[in-house]
Amino acid sequence: MRPDPPNGLSTALALLLLLLGGCAEPTDEPDGGPSVDDGPSAVDGTPGDAAPGDAARPMTTDMGSSPPDAGPDSAPDTSPLERPDAMPDTMPDAMPDTIEAPVGDAMVLPRPDAAPAPEGPTPYPADRAQSPLTPWVVDTLRGIADAAPRAPDVFAKIGDSVTVSRSFMRCFATDDLQLDGRDHLWPTIERFRMGDAGGTDPYRRESSAATVGWSVFHALRGDPAPLEVELELLDPRFAVVMFGTNDIQNRDIDGYAIQLWDLIDRVIDSGTIPIMSTVMPRDDDPDADALVPRYNAVVRAIAQGRQVPLVDLHRLLAALPDHGLGPDRLHPSAAPTGACDLSPDGLLYGYNIRNLLTITALDRARRALEPGEAAPDPPHPRPAATGGVADPIVIDRLPFTDLRDTRDSPHRALDAYPGCDAPQDESGPEFVYALRLDRPTIVRARVFDRGDDDIDLHLLADPVGAGACLDRAHRTIEASLGPGTWYFVLDTYVDGGTERSGPFLFTLIEG
Repeated sequence: MRPDPPNGLSTALALLLLLLGGCAEPTDEPDGGPSVDDGPSAVDGTPGDAAPGDAARPMTTDMGSSPPDAGPDSAPDTSPLERPDAMPDTMPDAMPDTIEAPVGDAMVLPRPDAAPAPEGPTPYPADRAQSPLTPWVVDTLRGIADAAPRAPDVFAKIGDSVTVSRSFMRCFATDDLQLDGRDHLWPTIERFRMGDAGGTDPYRRESSAATVGWSVFHALRGDPAPLEVELELLDPRFAVVMFGTNDIQNRDIDGYAIQLWDLIDRVIDSGTIPIMSTVMPRDDDPDADALVPRYNAVVRAIAQGRQVPLVDLHRLLAALPDHGLGPDRLHPSAAPTGACDLSPDGLLYGYNIRNLLTITALDRARRALEPGEAAPDPPHPRPAATGGVADPIVIDRLPFTDLRDTRDSPHRALDAYPGCDAPQDESGPEFVYALRLDRPTIVRARVFDRGDDDIDLHLLADPVGAGACLDRAHRTIEASLGPGTWYFVLDTYVDGGTERSGPFLFTLIEG
């Protein structure tokens, strides 16, 4: 029997259970679960540049709230997930169906005679555990699926030791399940039980693209790369992807962003639909944990930009006692009753949470691909703003993420930024963002580009005059801003008459 929870946990547990569907407040606390020896695995290379690729549909906004994002930028290049004593191995259960908090915004219904607003790409708000599946997103997923025939009953697992663990997904292949009333998941569970993933089912498949101690670049290097080997062998309709915990240890967020972006594009180009996940808390290392929001902003930007499913594992673990982590404070814990125990008690454990998030995302995506199936979320109207100085893209909440391509911008109003003593030729196309603040806020803006593309970042007090430039950078701007409206301009550098335009990721977080 597990011990009673210490004082002070009841509020956190009640909050988590509210997020998971309004269950009664539990009275037990997780004990962390045992560990298993997975063997050491060193990070034996350094991240390299990923092959450039074109952006898909441009994205607009994604906001919510995020913990502060301060932290060091250098540390030893060692892998925290490679320790032999680090990974719990009790079989967890899963988690509630649509684990997501209500968005809370009132819906304004149009007049019966009003023409429907044109639909646009869907923002992925930070207050949901499952990203929206609007008609636009569903059309995107169907477009990926239509590009190549794939096994509809197979998914691939791509990641590090948290994906390798026997506590991740394997229990869905057994009778050791406690769905706690989520019978609608059975068709999806059974569908993948019947899939052939290299001679076994996808739940129990030992993936060649998931290894203890890996960072994202490990899955991409080699000829053929482990990612390509797994996709070629399995022909999967879906791929469950999570990297980041070891990448944080490398302290190379640029390498992480470009390589994860490239990995997701390769998965999509193969006709496989990726299901992405945010990174867990790093309770083993306060400095590493302070960097987690930066890496999760990258994950969200790529998922939103490509309009593929995202599960917010970090958000749900943050509400758990000990963040749902095991004794090493790094890997998730698993319930003694099994990792597919989706009861309120089972969902106090990290692997159980991840299992429920994952099977729910697979269920939602699988159903969305069925002919005649309606999208589960309402359409998102296309924003009127085009990103020019006269109609900037509005940022009214943080964090914000975006993926666009300056080749798609018609705007060339800003050519230079003398207010920042910047002689660079920035006469290429740009996008302008307006950040509205109602209180003093420390922000961290970051741009990521690929290959020969060169998109620079500028902070302005007024977009009509480049003389109002307050700061510029090739990658990162950190600023303490007061209440009011501030402008970030993502502008294309022109090198000897050659525009270095192309796709970029833009992340803006608080802290």
